[in-house]
Amino acid sequence: MSWRQSLEQVKSRPLPAHVAIIMDGNGRWAKARGLPRAEGHRRGEETAERVVRFVGEEKLAGYLTLFAFSTENWGRPAQEVRFLMGLLEAFLRAKLEELHEAGVRLRALGQLDRLPQGLRQAVERAVRQTRDNTGLNLSVALSYGGRWDLVEGARAVSHAVVHGELSAAALDEEAFRTYLPSGELPDVDLLIRTGGERRLSNYLLWELAYAELLFTDVLWPDLTEEHVLEALIEFQERTRRFGREVG
Repeated sequence: MSWRQSLEQVKSRPLPAHVAIIMDGNGRWAKARGLPRAEGHRRGEETAERVVRFVGEEKLAGYLTLFAFSTENWGRPAQEVRFLMGLLEAFLRAKLEELHEAGVRLRALGQLDRLPQGLRQAVERAVRQTRDNTGLNLSVALSYGGRWDLVEGARAVSHAVVHGELSAAALDEEAFRTYLPSGELPDVDLLIRTGGERRLSNYLLWELAYAELLFTDVLWPDLTEEHVLEALIEFQERTRRFGREVG
């Protein structure tokens, strides 16, 4: 079966509504080639662009969320952090029109007030310009942590209860979700983590409750459309029980 036939077969079967990716391995990719870490991040950016285009154009998921920079990443060397912030800003400014024309709706998750002013402005402009688009829902987690997300939700619920906007009796899981910074996102169906690590790294802790987890040793800059297709095939071969007995 050709690659195109495999793709069409995957598209004829149930697809994940929401795919989340932990893009890991840029630094190790560069080190293995005797290159500076910055080159790994540049190549990783190219991979992200290809994956977004592939998922969007082939309509392989309605929502795609990429973990670009965690709250813990602020502890990296200052020079690397500055480079990453600049790389993200340059990407958004260069690719915004292309994303907009493709119908992509961009969201940003995380402590955006911690971002450098230039990047924050680029993010805000991209979110504002694409908010009415109806194609791929692309979320980028920037200065994001799953525990931060939950704490922010709890703080918002507390404020609502204190001010009479919500009764404690009315608070259930679905109500709580609406107070999360990530509350607009549906649950994750498929999580892909590259780079060989087998952990969640404080990512989308609420939304990952019943996600199918796929870990690959492929480093992020080496990830191809074929790897994404293989992940979708494995997803479709699994039986999702959601805690219930099936069959």
